[in-house]
Amino acid sequence: MKNFLGVLVVLALGVLVGIAMQRYWFDMPGMNSVTPTPVHADKKVLYYRHPMTPSITSERPLKDSMGMDYVPVYADETANTAQASGSATVTISPAVVNNMGVRTATAQRVPLARRINSVGYVGYDEDRLHHVHLRTEGWVENLAVKFAGARVKAGDLLFELYSPKLVNAQEEYVQALSTGNKFLLSASRGRLRALGVPDDLIGRLEKTRQVEQRVKSFAHSDGVVKELNIREGMFIDPATEAMSLVDLSSVWVMADIFEQQAQWAELGQQAEMRIASMPGKVWQGQVDYIYPSLDPVTRTLKLRLRFDNPDELLKPNMYADVIIADAAKQGTLSIPREAVISTGDGQRVIIALGAGKFVPRTIKSGIEAGERIEITDGLSEGESVVVSGQFLIDSESSLKAGLDRLTSVTQTTPSPVSGTTNPVQTAIGTGIVKAVDNTKLNISHGPITSLNWPAMTMDFQLANPRLADGITAGMRIEFEFSQNKVGAYVIRKLTPIAQEGS
Repeated sequence: MKNFLGVLVVLALGVLVGIAMQRYWFDMPGMNSVTPTPVHADKKVLYYRHPMTPSITSERPLKDSMGMDYVPVYADETANTAQASGSATVTISPAVVNNMGVRTATAQRVPLARRINSVGYVGYDEDRLHHVHLRTEGWVENLAVKFAGARVKAGDLLFELYSPKLVNAQEEYVQALSTGNKFLLSASRGRLRALGVPDDLIGRLEKTRQVEQRVKSFAHSDGVVKELNIREGMFIDPATEAMSLVDLSSVWVMADIFEQQAQWAELGQQAEMRIASMPGKVWQGQVDYIYPSLDPVTRTLKLRLRFDNPDELLKPNMYADVIIADAAKQGTLSIPREAVISTGDGQRVIIALGAGKFVPRTIKSGIEAGERIEITDGLSEGESVVVSGQFLIDSESSLKAGLDRLTSVTQTTPSPVSGTTNPVQTAIGTGIVKAVDNTKLNISHGPITSLNWPAMTMDFQLANPRLADGITAGMRIEFEFSQNKVGAYVIRKLTPIAQEGS
């Protein structure tokens, strides 16, 4: 009886073990020949990808060499990224976007005027600067101006001069008047004028016939005494600059602009000026002169601006902030200047696609005006660009695109034996063209990492003979190629690379 019970126990354990083994065996991946019904049964399958190597795809359900099912890829999984530029698209979760402080702005059409911002300093208007020189020697008497900076008005007495030559010239003119000889009168009158005697003094001589021992010098216009080089009783000659007077009702402002802005400046352009010590006050002027050469040290171009100064608030040697602007261009597509990422080979921006997706795009820019920059190509009105955090996104996008370029892109062709797919690799390389034929190129290329190729020289067939248009021996190119069904390597795309120094 005990033996019989033992047999029953053994049989029961065997049955349980058999059931467990059966369930384990049929639940192993690849052992069940029935393909499970997809979870997304109501969605369209675009293709099937290899479960371990996503670059290998198929148009119909398959199993890999280990019996694992290919993974279906549905239409809605790629719809959101159809407008993105391939693998350079970056997806960031909303929480990370918020933590990064990502801000966006919209490309808009607004009036835009190119502006030059510069600093300058106020100087004298040299067209209103007058130097006082004498045409004969003598002694200064009755100096009315005592110091530099003194203010004078037109007709004010500056000083008197005693000169023996002027006294003698007056006496000769009086004698000529008494003789009535027209020739002598003309000659003596001409001598007086040559010595700088004013016409009103000559008129008094004709009336009074009295010689004046001292000749008076008067101010020609309103202004201030810029320099005073004489003192009471000083002997001076024509080489002595007695004093200089300047009218401050108009001033010059000298401003320097960068070399790359030199083509923006034009005569007559409107200019605005602000002085830090007088906030809120704005002066309107214009570009009066553009100097013909650049400063060899600072590499800047000097401009001369003219501003009216009727109340004389502007003092020479004041520092000023200057803005020179063109007429505004209407309807200009522009974005904030901080959104543009400048690189060695161009400019680009980061486009915000929504739902945390971003993609870089190459643009061409035009004029800059304040905090905005014109976009001439690469953007449309209403598109959103990233203005804060774009450098981090751009770095991530560049890294992702670089890794994808190193990883070969694959296509699929049916295998005549198994009916599965074999990858046909597409790779990118750079090299120098050695020889050109209508159907092929001989290229000395560098290492191609995605194929584990070393540097070598070899022939590549051309997918289209027109790819060779404009290509000559010695030219450096970047080319995309793949292997066709018979094993030949065929160039699908190529782009010349500019040589350094060209």
